[in-house]
Amino acid sequence: MRIVFMGTPQFAVKSLEACLKLGEVVAVVTQPDKPRGRGQEVSFSPVKELAVARGLPVLQPTKIRGTDFADVLRKLEADVAVVTAYGKILPQDVLDAPRRGCVNVHASLLPRFRGAAPIQWAIAAGDEKTGVCLMQMDAGMDTGGVIDRAELPIGPEDTSATLHDKLSELGGVVLERSLARYVAGELPVVPQPSEGVVMAPMIKKEDGKLDWHKSAAELERRLRAFTPWPGAFCTFEGALLKVAKAAVGAGQGAPGTVLSASAAGVEVACGEGSLVLRSLQPEGKRAMTAQEFLASRKLTPGSTPFS
Repeated sequence: MRIVFMGTPQFAVKSLEACLKLGEVVAVVTQPDKPRGRGQEVSFSPVKELAVARGLPVLQPTKIRGTDFADVLRKLEADVAVVTAYGKILPQDVLDAPRRGCVNVHASLLPRFRGAAPIQWAIAAGDEKTGVCLMQMDAGMDTGGVIDRAELPIGPEDTSATLHDKLSELGGVVLERSLARYVAGELPVVPQPSEGVVMAPMIKKEDGKLDWHKSAAELERRLRAFTPWPGAFCTFEGALLKVAKAAVGAGQGAPGTVLSASAAGVEVACGEGSLVLRSLQPEGKRAMTAQEFLASRKLTPGSTPFS
């Protein structure tokens, strides 16, 4: 089986590893190298790092739509292209280039959470489970028929970082289980139902802002959903304050009001219930426990320093 692999971030690495077990990877397509970090040094994507280490041909087009990239793919005579978090929408001529088209490893139970950030929004929504779908790609946004799927529970401690790693592994498992059978025409492609469609738009920095008028349960989920980026944050006495860890409390009060402050945490009233802040990071400083945070700050129950 001749495979073209298209992917870029760490999430896609397990999928590429699975493809290497399943057949001949004739090319790896990944995003162009970009400057990263404080020094803005140009570095390879995680997928390119693996491809180079395995001696695989690497293609890094700056643009696909309106170019001859489909012709490039056709010349590779691939049976299938596997796409995992590549980062660009593929035009129809590219989707049609491999003999059996393009398939996508998507980190949700479609049609729920189509789009760029299914992992984060599944946690934020309070879903009890998520999973991975192997999908036959079409020109829509994650609208193609499903070839295989696997479910995974979302734990009460899961963050987008921990769930990312679990789903990445699961994507590799699903590929190993089903890709060869799909290419051989042995698996049906099941159209997605029209009911239950939910979109998962790209995460913005402002999504991490804690709105004390929301319920404590929703804020705690959003904190985990947006860890590590953009993180959960609010303002404290007019300055930025990041919240790294928190738990749902049973206290009641006007949203944003301090209910208690001790080494166990700073309890802040929400629209429903309260949020106990256990790890806080003032602007320009390291993350600290509630006890450390309170060592230089006196918080009085009934005060409203948070917004």
